[in-house]
Amino acid sequence: MKKKRFTDEQLVRILRDAETTTIEATARQHGVAEQSIYRWKRQFGKMEVDDVREWRHLRQENGRLKKVLAERDLEVAVMKELQAKKW
Repeated sequence: MKKKRFTDEQLVRILRDAETTTIEATARQHGVAEQSIYRWKRQFGKMEVDDVREWRHLRQENGRLKKVLAERDLEVAVMKELQAKKW
């Protein structure tokens, strides 16, 4: 998994700075692209640090569960294929 450049706390602090000053000034100050701030603002909006952590954790858990479900579906398909064969 790609390493995050900013921690959850830093990300929320950058978004709060963007609310008080211009986005251009905030981007320059923190060394990020303006588009990144707009994307974070759309994604995380008014979330606090704990909310961002929970959201990321749930997203990882959802990805893991999707993989488990795909593996199970593959196993079921293989078992059905084996059952269909005449021994």
